[in-house]
Amino acid sequence: MSVTSRSKHRGPDTPDTELAAEAGNLPVTERIMDFRPRDRALSFVNMSLAAERADPFRVLIVDDDAAHRNLVSEILSAPLFSVSTAMSGRVALELLSQKEFDVVLVDKVMPEMSGDELCQAIRERYNRHILPVIVVTGSHGYADLSISLAGGANDFIRKPYDPNELIARVRSAATTKRLTDQMESAETLLFGLARMVEAKDECTGDHCSRLAHYAEVFGAALGLGERDLAALKSGAILHDIGKLAIPDRILLKPGALSEQEWVLMKQPTVIGAMLCGELKSLRSAVPIIRHHHERWDGSGYPDGLAGSEIPLLAQIFQLLDVFDALTTARPYKEAWSVERARDIIEEEMNKGYYNPALTREFLALLRDGADSMMRFGGHSSVVDGGRRIYEALLANGCVPHG
Repeated sequence: MSVTSRSKHRGPDTPDTELAAEAGNLPVTERIMDFRPRDRALSFVNMSLAAERADPFRVLIVDDDAAHRNLVSEILSAPLFSVSTAMSGRVALELLSQKEFDVVLVDKVMPEMSGDELCQAIRERYNRHILPVIVVTGSHGYADLSISLAGGANDFIRKPYDPNELIARVRSAATTKRLTDQMESAETLLFGLARMVEAKDECTGDHCSRLAHYAEVFGAALGLGERDLAALKSGAILHDIGKLAIPDRILLKPGALSEQEWVLMKQPTVIGAMLCGELKSLRSAVPIIRHHHERWDGSGYPDGLAGSEIPLLAQIFQLLDVFDALTTARPYKEAWSVERARDIIEEEMNKGYYNPALTREFLALLRDGADSMMRFGGHSSVVDGGRRIYEALLANGCVPHG
């Protein structure tokens, strides 16, 4: 099939006979799916298409059959798609190390490295868990398809396929990938801003990363599931992000705060929760951000919650935050020992600040597993793209050294 462009623009009122005559000269994608705005009611679709044409979806086709690579390349043609091809899994992995793609379309049966093996390598070797991989196969056996899906494939399409179906499936997968990328970019930006807030205070050091480490240790001791552990670790990085709205003259004030200044210092929990609540991926951390200064007896802020009204993860995080404040040096105090921190936390529990049952679990960990708590080497397993952003800014002199 040859790919040629239209010789002239046709408007929405062009007669159907002329459109049919012209169809033989249209690119494959436009013969299959006529994107011209003949239906004014679908103008929003055309606007979306215009955005896609400005930044076409990047597709990698992996197939040892040259004829099939060429056919698929022609079907997934410009302007909607930008296609790269690879004749083997090895070549595909080299391309993946050099370029970003929105979709990988891979033949299931290939010599040297099968499509399933390539998919597994993409997931494990390159850690590309979000990149959509569609397996193309001539098999109709469910066992074969189950193997592909278990290996990390997102979807499959059987030969022979309709070009319409191929375009729709690839476009859908690529659109989802783009939306996910946008979400990750926003999330990473928030993590980066949180790191910059932390860097303002020269006394707290690696406060966020220590808290993420403590969350892993205490969360595991409590038997929390993966979702709760992830929320705790995200909360550890983001809990103070609302301090962006607090003037440095108040945030870094060495002396006592006035009553009005204290009112302002209680706002970051609310502001941070609003910032992070806009992202679905961070919503599980929002209760931690908003409520980690509440108290069991209802004397905390911002909402004066008491007892079990305080979300459990916020209760857990509060103990970690207090412990870190006690065991690190501040302008008004030296770094206290784990033993002294334990005594103070127990005293405050008896005053009604913390959940007694939960606090006893934490005190037991500090008594019997303090080594694991304090075995922090400066890094945590928490995924924090914001650290990379902050370190890059720091290296280029864009933010002051702490």
